[in-house]
This record gives sequence, structure tokens and C-alpha cells, in this order.
Amino acid sequence: MKVKILLVEDDTSLGFIIADQLKSDGYEVTLCSDGAEGIQKFSNDEYHMCIFDVMMPKKDGFTLAREVRSMNSDIPILFLTAKSNDQDKVEGFKSGGDDYLTKPFNIEEFQLRVAALLRRVHIKTESEDSTEYQLGDYVFDTMNFELRHSNFEKVLTKKEAQILKLLCKFLNQVVAREVVLNAVWGQDDYFVGRSLDVFITKLRKYLKEDERISITNVHGIGFKLEIQE
Repeated sequence: MKVKILLVEDDTSLGFIIADQLKSDGYEVTLCSDGAEGIQKFSNDEYHMCIFDVMMPKKDGFTLAREVRSMNSDIPILFLTAKSNDQDKVEGFKSGGDDYLTKPFNIEEFQLRVAALLRRVHIKTESEDSTEYQLGDYVFDTMNFELRHSNFEKVLTKKEAQILKLLCKFLNQVVAREVVLNAVWGQDDYFVGRSLDVFITKLRKYLKEDERISITNVHGIGFKLEIQE
């Protein structure tokens, strides 16, 4: 399995150039043009490394990195930016970045930094994103959006499936409300927040066949999918 890299760069031409270089180096690349799309892609797939531009529409690279860090504390993050002052570099590291490369950059240096970051975290490329989750007596098929139980079967909507998959990935852990909203809707405001509450209520109803399963609302923080032993 190839190393999968999430590249978020709003300069279309530069994004294609970087993506092509990474692909020629043997990596699998997902290219996004803004931070909102980036967090959605990250939430719905598995990646081994992130490369983020800093100045982007909808969501800047520092904000994106903080959201990624709330879901994965180990994945290496490399910032690419035209901003070279020390204050910006400090902000980049505080937001969760591991390295910082100023544009324009030498492509060989870029390749070496990518390789060094991947070595640092001892990437295990054999692990794949789960397509099925065993939730107590349920089976959740993420590819076909199917939730199956001996007494119940439901084809979920895309958003229902996205929310449940995110909760499954962080089973027995609290997932911040804003992380779910940004991952599924690409924004965090009052109206989509109300929609999220409706979807959570529906998922609880679908999962009621197994009383060991619960989706807990952690007040002021987010949600936790739990399965009692």
C-alpha cells in the first residue's frame, strides 16, 4: 500500500505541480483547494501525512492543523507558505505543525523533508481504512452506508454514514462538535449545528437494538460513541 498524503493548496497550478511530484515519488495524493474541503477529506479517509498551505480561503492552514490534531496527534504536518517571519513560524508550530517550508522552495529539499517526516513517525503503510465496523451486535458497512442487525437493517444517508464513521473511528473517545460539523458540512454555525443534533437523534434510534451502545452528548464539547462490555 502506498503512503497517502493529504495536500491542501489554494494555488491550483502549484497544487498540481506538488501533487505530480509527490506521485512521481511514489506517494498517493489527495489534493484540496481550501481548508474546509481538507478537513472533510481528512475526516473521511486515512492519511499518513498532511501538507498544508497557510493562507487559504474558508479555513486557513493553522486552523486546519489544529482540527487535524484534535483527531490525530501523531500524523506529520508540513506547512508550505510564502510567510517567512518568525511569528508565523511560531504560530505554525503551536498549531500542531512539524515542519515549515517557505515558498518558493527547492524541490529536492521538499522531497527530503517529506521523507524525513515520514521516517520520524515510522509509517506503517499496511494499515487500511476500515470499511466495516463491528458495533456490538451491529455491523456498519461504510462503503454501502448499511447498518445491519439481526432485527434491523438500514441504508443510511450520506451524512448519517459520515457522522457514524467519524464516531466509530474514535470509539469511546469524545469527538468535538466543531470537528464533526466541519468534517461533514464544511462549516460550523448554529443552523448546521441544529441539523447535527437531528442526525445524532436518528443514529441513536437506529442503534437502540443493542442496549450496550450509546452516543453520549458531552456537554459543551461534543459526542462519544460507547459500547459497554
